[in-house]
Amino acid sequence: MNGSRTNGAGVDAGRARSDERRRAARWTPAFLCAARLRAGAAEAEACLSDLSDDGGRLVLRDPLPLVKGSEVELTFTIGRETFTRKAEVIWRSDGGDAVEAGVAFCSRPEPDERIVLDLADLNVDPKEALRIPTSIALRRRVLPICELDGRIVTACADVADRTGLDAVERLFDLPALPQPVDGSKLSKTIVEVHGDPRLAAQTAETDHVAQFDQIMYAAWLRRASDIHVCPERDGVHVQLRVDGQLEPYRILPLDLHAELLSRIKVLAGMDIAERRAPQDGRFTQELPGDRRVDVRVATLPTNHGERATLRLLAIEAGSLTLERLGMSAADLARCSRNLASPHGMILATGPTGCGKTTTLYAALRAITESRAVNAIALQEPVEYDIPGISQVEIDTSQKITFASALRSIMRHDPDVIMIGEIRDGETANIAIKAALTGHLVLATLHTNSAASAVTRLVDMGVARYLIAATLRLVMAQRLVRRLCPGCRTPEPLGPAVATLLGEPSAAERTVYRPGRCVFCAGRGFHGRLGLFELIEVDRELSDLIRKDGQEEDVEAAARRKGMPALADDALAKLLAGDTAVHPVLGAVEVEPAARTTDA
Repeated sequence: MNGSRTNGAGVDAGRARSDERRRAARWTPAFLCAARLRAGAAEAEACLSDLSDDGGRLVLRDPLPLVKGSEVELTFTIGRETFTRKAEVIWRSDGGDAVEAGVAFCSRPEPDERIVLDLADLNVDPKEALRIPTSIALRRRVLPICELDGRIVTACADVADRTGLDAVERLFDLPALPQPVDGSKLSKTIVEVHGDPRLAAQTAETDHVAQFDQIMYAAWLRRASDIHVCPERDGVHVQLRVDGQLEPYRILPLDLHAELLSRIKVLAGMDIAERRAPQDGRFTQELPGDRRVDVRVATLPTNHGERATLRLLAIEAGSLTLERLGMSAADLARCSRNLASPHGMILATGPTGCGKTTTLYAALRAITESRAVNAIALQEPVEYDIPGISQVEIDTSQKITFASALRSIMRHDPDVIMIGEIRDGETANIAIKAALTGHLVLATLHTNSAASAVTRLVDMGVARYLIAATLRLVMAQRLVRRLCPGCRTPEPLGPAVATLLGEPSAAERTVYRPGRCVFCAGRGFHGRLGLFELIEVDRELSDLIRKDGQEEDVEAAARRKGMPALADDALAKLLAGDTAVHPVLGAVEVEPAARTTDA
C-alpha cells in the first residue's frame, strides 16, 4: 500500500497513457465479464471493467502479484465466444478491498477475432429498440437493446462514433452504454427489428392500425406467449406474458380503445357491434421478414370496457425436440423407450400452461422421425405445424368434440393418436379402447401429479383393469424460468429451502440467483425449461393399479424403483444453475413429512 502511494504519480501517468491509447475504441461491458488471469504459475479470478482492441482494465478478486511490465494471459467469455489474450501489465493500483490493473494486449486481433458481442446472443427489449427512428438507427448504425442500471445499452458498429450515441442519449434522456457488434450484422438486425417503417416509434399515436402492428411485433420480439389489452381509468394497459411472467409494455390513450378493439375483432372474424358478450376468434399475423404467427383471440366485457387477450401460437416447430424440453438423461431414455411401443397410452399431466401439449408435440415429432406411422392429432387449437401429422382442430360450435372426432379417427387406420385433452368419460373410454386395440395414444390430463392420473381416470368412469392394461407412462411436469447464464450469481442454498425440497443435506450447496445483463435485457432470466416426474408403469405398478392401489401407493412404488419425484428434478436443476429458488418454489409444492425415506 505504501509503495502504491509513493508511486502514485507513475501510476497516474501510466493510466493516462493507457486511456489515451485505447480512447478511440474503449467500451464498458454491459454484463459481468469474468476472466481467468494467469501470471506465471499463479492464477486468479478477475473482472474486466472495460475493454478495447488494445487492452483492458481488470479488477482482481483474488490477490495476485502483478508487476508493471510483466506478461499475463487472460481467458474470458462473452456470450458464446471464449477469448484468450496475452497482455502486458502497464499499471497497477491498490485501493480498499480491490486491486485494479491496466493491461495492453501483446498484439492487435485480426478483423474476425475482434472482441465484439454476437447479436444472436442479445435479447432485444422492444420498448427500447422501437423508440429510435429507423432512419437514425440505420444511418448511425446504433440499436438500443435495453435499459440497465440507469443506462441505455446500445449496440453500435463503432463505439468511438459519438454522433449516434448522442442521438440515443437525447432520445432516452439517459447515458448510453455502447457495446461493439459486427457492423454488417447490425444493419441486418436493425432492419429485422424495425421492419415496416410504420412500426417505428414516431408513428402517430392516433393510428390504431400501426399501433396494433407495433404491439404484435413487440410481442414477437420478446417471444411473448400472450398479449393482454386491458382498459383502465388511466388508459389502455398493454401487457406481455414472457416466460410465464406478465410485463407492462405500454399504456395507450383511452381514445384508442374502441378502434383498437375493432381492429382486433375484424382480424379475428368477430362481431364488432357485439360489446356485451364474450367472443372468440383467431387470425394469422404477417410480420416483417416473411414471418407469421397464428393468434387466438378472446374478448370479455369489463367495467371499463372490453378487454382482449391474444394467445400467440407457434406455426413452425423446427426446434421442437424432446432434448430441448429439459428432461434428464434418465427421463429422456425412459420417455424414448415408451414412445417406441406400438400400442398403449402415454399421458402428460399438470395444470394449465405447464407445457403438456408442447411435450406431446415433441414426442409426436420424435415418433414420426424414427419410423413410418399414420399419426393423427386432435387439438383445440392446433398450436404447431408438424409435417407428416394430420391435425384436426376441435370446434364445439361446429359440434366437433374430442369424442366425436376420436370416433371418426378410428376409421382412418391410425397408428398414433394424440388427444389434446381428456376432459370427460366418453373421451377417456374411447381413448382406452384405442390403446387396447393396437394404437399408441398420447393425451394430456389435468392432474397435480403423475400418480393422481389413475385416480382421475377412475373418477371419469374408466375401469381399473383397463387402466392397468393400457397405461405405459405418465409424465407430470411444470415450467420454470431459465436463468440467464451471462449474469447468474452464486449463493448458498438455505436450509429451509433444502428441507422444503426434501433434501436437508443439500443446504449450503451452491445455487444461483438472477442478475442483470445485456443477454437477458436486464431480467435475469431467458426462456423456460421443464421440471419432470415420469412414472413408467411396469408389471408391478400395473398389478398395483388393478388391485385398487391408491396414489400414495403408486408414488411410493415408483420411488423404490428409482423414479425421481418432481421435487427431485427441481433440486437437480437448481444445483445445476439452470433455474433459481423462487421459480422452483412457485412451481413445486412439497410436503417433506409426507415423503418416504426411500425417496
